[in-house]
Amino acid sequence: MCPRLPWTACLLRLTAFCIIFLHTAAYFGLTAKEPVALLPAPLAGDVQSGRAHLKQCEQLKLTRKQKRLCQREPGLADTLRDSVRLSLLECHYQFRNERWNCSLDGRGSLLKRGFKETAFLYAVSAAALSHSLAKACSSGRMERCTCDDSPDLENREAWQWGLCGDNLKYSTKFLKKFLGQRKTSKDLRARVDAHNSNVGTLAVKSGLKTTCKCHGVSGSCAVRTCWKQLSPFHETGRLLKFKFESAVRVVSVTNSAMGETELVGPRRSSHAPRATDLVFLEDSPSFCRPSRYSPGTAGRPCAKETTCDSLCCGRGYNTALRLVTFSCHCQVQWCCHVECQTCIQEEEVYICKH
Repeated sequence: MCPRLPWTACLLRLTAFCIIFLHTAAYFGLTAKEPVALLPAPLAGDVQSGRAHLKQCEQLKLTRKQKRLCQREPGLADTLRDSVRLSLLECHYQFRNERWNCSLDGRGSLLKRGFKETAFLYAVSAAALSHSLAKACSSGRMERCTCDDSPDLENREAWQWGLCGDNLKYSTKFLKKFLGQRKTSKDLRARVDAHNSNVGTLAVKSGLKTTCKCHGVSGSCAVRTCWKQLSPFHETGRLLKFKFESAVRVVSVTNSAMGETELVGPRRSSHAPRATDLVFLEDSPSFCRPSRYSPGTAGRPCAKETTCDSLCCGRGYNTALRLVTFSCHCQVQWCCHVECQTCIQEEEVYICKH
């Protein structure tokens, strides 16, 4: 599918271009140079006949191996769709007050560069895919995977596993198999993209917790029911945004002892970035004015006391009034509902000048 790219780079191509699909309804094939597209929604009759996923798989230009995997996993198409929505919404949320707000405009050009924003896109896309597949397993939407059995837990014999855990292990394994993992490329950009994608999957893994419930007389906890559970994806997104703020600029050097290339900081004394650090190659543009990377910030709403100065890039902002409605004077009525009045008030809004 992506024979010259590491599998993590394919993850970003999958989600980034699927996002565009959601807005343009354009279909892209799966080739060596093109991204995966979202599979179209099945027809109602196909759902009942159980052939929906077969038609969805046929509409993609898959290799024989990928097509077989797709056909054997009826829930895969919906899971890919969920991961695209998840990554898009989280990206928008985390950058809602930034000059670059994860806009679709200029996304293609942005992915060709080595900016910090590109690093975040690779990370959040890989994280969303890993998260969605693990959740699909535990919810029973994927036929060939089930709950996480956690064989590596200490004192496992003392634990009774009842509820269904999120199967992150299967998620990671399946993605590597489906997308075709390759050895790390010597190309600097490919190494950076693969590194940032791995940061995303590690961020999901770091949020995998063991949750337990006690059972017994008077809460004695004679028996514990435990399962593995992923953190809400907002927590993963917040972690990746923190890593974005502290991302490390890198260059490529050759290790004379090993004969392999490594990512290091731009200074000679710098060490290799940690596996959990987002890395980038070049400084980002300001994103203040329209360019091939973003539509700029003109017309964006801002908060007068906190974000207007930065978001409006020194151009200032316009103030306008708008009417907003809200529930007010609420009272609890017997029995058992709440009645509210609808109030209207004027509210100032601030918009960045052109």
